[in-house]
Order: sequence, then C-alpha cells, then structure tokens
Amino acid sequence: MWTTGVSALWRSEYRRVVRSAFDTVPFYRERWALDGRTEPTLVPGRTGLLDGAVTTADTTRAMVDLVPLAGGATEPDPARGLGRMLPQARSVPRGSLVVIADPEIALPPTDLGRHLRGSVLDPGALRTDSPALAELANALLRGDSVVAVGPDKGLAALDAALPPDLGQRLARVPHRALDELDGGPYGVLHDAQLGYLGAFGRCGRWHLDWRQVYVRSTKAGLAVTLLRQNSPRMVDVLVAGGVAGKVTSCRRHGTPVVLP
Repeated sequence: MWTTGVSALWRSEYRRVVRSAFDTVPFYRERWALDGRTEPTLVPGRTGLLDGAVTTADTTRAMVDLVPLAGGATEPDPARGLGRMLPQARSVPRGSLVVIADPEIALPPTDLGRHLRGSVLDPGALRTDSPALAELANALLRGDSVVAVGPDKGLAALDAALPPDLGQRLARVPHRALDELDGGPYGVLHDAQLGYLGAFGRCGRWHLDWRQVYVRSTKAGLAVTLLRQNSPRMVDVLVAGGVAGKVTSCRRHGTPVVLP
C-alpha cells in the first residue's frame, strides 16, 4: 500500500468531503438519507445500492442540486486540473502554448499558472480563419513550444488542419478515460464532467491527482470524488458508466495509481 501518511491524509480528506456534502448539498443529503451509503456510513443500517455512488447521468440531471446551500458555480469545469497534471505527463517549457482540442471543452484552462498560456478549439469545426488555429500556427512559426491535449480524434483533426511541417513541431498529450487506460508513453486521465484526474507518469503508471481527487472501488465500479471543488460538488461519481479497476500504490513513489 502507499505510505501511511499519504493514505491517512487521502482518506481523511475524502471523509471530510463526504460529511460536508451530506450537511450542505441538497442532492447528497436527500439521496444518502433515503438510500444510505458506505465509507463512511452516514445513516446506520443503510449502505446504499451502489455503496453510495452516483452515475454521471444522475449528476447531470441534478446539477442545480449539487450546489451547496451557500451557493456556487452551477456548471462543471472539464478543464479543471490540467495545470497540475500536464507537467506530470510531459515536460512543458515555460512560455508554452497549451491547446485543448476537445469539442466537449469550451473554455480554456484557468490553472496553468503564469508561465503557460492556454487556448481551446473544437477540432470538428476547424477553419483556416479560426482565431485559435491561427494562434497555434503563428506560435509554431515563431518556434514557440506548443502542446496539444485532447482525445485521439481531436489530435488527429488538428494534425489534418495544420501544414505537415508545422504539425511535426507539435507536442501531443492524449486524453484517456478510466476505461481507456493504455501504456503511454504520454497521457492525461480525463472525464468530461470531472476534469483532469491523473497522468501517465515516467514510472509507467497512471498516477491520480491524489491531493485533488479521491477514487474508490464500489459494487458498480470506480467512483471519483473531487476533494477541492466547492461547487458543483462531485462525490463518488461513477465515470464511463462504471469502470472496473483497482487503486493501489506506486512502488516507486508511494502515491495512489489506478490499474484497469
């Protein structure tokens, strides 16, 4: 297992989020009061059909009820976490332009930091007069570092839209969902509702963003909790319809990794 300190802190943060959600978020308050849940059990004798987990269809329908009573954002941020996970997947030089090529992401990432700049484009609607495509091409012509992030289809569409000599200068980091894990050598773990959850490390394992993301096994598959997102609150969400997998420790780093 991972180091005792990491394990204890990770689980403590998760339990804090669960109890806070039960106290302050209408959706979880009602669901867990009626059906129950495990880990932790909030209503004695009620453990829940899915151990307390919810599907993405549930959260999509109830998005307004995922906002805490104190208020907050009503829409998920699918670009959340990229600033932390991208450098874990691939070296990103200072001053790089990071382009997200994914039709499900409309707004650029906000957590890249001061030394990187972000852009987003819809790879299915690329035109030669697209401002985002022009920005990318100009950056490549200047010799700037440009990193494209997105699903395989998005990266392929971007390649097709660029002249071959410019496309060769483009660094690529593919998205992978929990049910699409592969052997790298590069990649970031992504969900359209939860954002960036982890990255393929240089040790050859899929590392979770454990300071921001908690993942546990349930009867229906792996359930993901965002530990630092205040609203909308995402707790024990089953991604990709429920994915069988295992959370274990990286032998080299002693932090959580996910195995298919």
